[in-house]
Amino acid sequence: MSTFFGWRVHGDGRKIEPGAVVAPEERLSWGRTIGIGMQHVVAMFGATLLVPTLTGFPVNTTLLFSGVGTILFLLITRNRLPSYLGSSFAFIAPLTASQQYGISAQAGSILVTGVVLVLIGFAVKAAGRKVLDAVMPPAVTGAIVALIGLNLAPAATSNFQTQPLVALVTLVAIVAATVGGRGMVARLGILIGVVIGWLFAALTGNLAEGTAETIREAAWVGLPQFHSPEFHFSAIIVALPVLAVLIAENIGHVKAVSEMTKRDLDDLAGDALIADGLATSIAGGFGGSGTTTYAENIGVMAATRVYSTAAYWVAAVFAICLAFIPKFGALIFTIPTGVLGGATLVLYGLIGMLGIRIWMDNKVNFNNPVNLTCAAVALIAGIGNLTLSIGSVSLEGIAWGSVGVIVVYPVAKWLYEKVGEGRGARY
Repeated sequence: MSTFFGWRVHGDGRKIEPGAVVAPEERLSWGRTIGIGMQHVVAMFGATLLVPTLTGFPVNTTLLFSGVGTILFLLITRNRLPSYLGSSFAFIAPLTASQQYGISAQAGSILVTGVVLVLIGFAVKAAGRKVLDAVMPPAVTGAIVALIGLNLAPAATSNFQTQPLVALVTLVAIVAATVGGRGMVARLGILIGVVIGWLFAALTGNLAEGTAETIREAAWVGLPQFHSPEFHFSAIIVALPVLAVLIAENIGHVKAVSEMTKRDLDDLAGDALIADGLATSIAGGFGGSGTTTYAENIGVMAATRVYSTAAYWVAAVFAICLAFIPKFGALIFTIPTGVLGGATLVLYGLIGMLGIRIWMDNKVNFNNPVNLTCAAVALIAGIGNLTLSIGSVSLEGIAWGSVGVIVVYPVAKWLYEKVGEGRGARY
């Protein structure tokens, strides 16, 4: 690029030759670039808006800092790594678990998590990925990710039972769109299911009383709702395990884009973590949910073969503009409990299965008693929501399971290798 924003036009700006791709520093015509940017907004929409809907965070505020975070990410990675930063599903569990502390304390926990991620990013930038592999090998990372999702299984089933028919329709619609759909239909399966569930609830009288009035009275234009962060130790310690997910998602995104563009982008791993950490901390500083890179947008890039960062600038600007429409946020908050139950039955399970996938992708050996025992204890602590108090501070399953596996794993590994039968064991 001749300048930071000087994207080179790919070919004639209208078509992509077979086997070719539009590189990050290239773009198609601005009309086509805007269209692709809109696709990225649609792709991230369902997931990004579902997180504040489930956790009670302001939708418009989260959307605003999603766009701001994306711009920050593009700046820090110097327009070399195309990515949209949407709401991270991993925050759903800890935010739900810490609702009793209030949204300001929850925002503070997001801010602190973001700051720690920034520090990890600088460590990775200085030492390389080996620092991550030493602290959180796949056996540990997979366990933490899995227990974060499975910890909230009771919440999903509780919402499902509140309006079982509405929840069932939502669940069937999500599964049908995700499994039987193609292209964007499959990638927007959750959003499609939520819309169908909402319409079914409206037709069957299952929307909350006064829903129409709530939407009608909301203004078309207005400022998002901001919250100042407060710092509550219990809320923070529950949120910090999310770092395992954010690290895995950001590193995975770098690897995925590297593979798709046939470029070595490993030098951007630290920058990606720093950027997402800053975006998350800024969002938490004003009452928005934490952010992460999005697989949905990787799907759009794979389908279009357009990796232009110009399209992501378009998506970010559009998301910021949409954040100043309060009526949109009011509509999102009319989603009934049954619809959320059907959606979260899938979502929480997907987070849990992501942990299993990390184990599978890295060929974690569960014949090894260290991996097997540490993962087993962490999962049960998380799923059973083990709750114990230290003084006046009450810690729940996500914290105990995550901190436990991080601390216990290296001790167990040392015992197995030095005292037990673990010489030469594969981890």
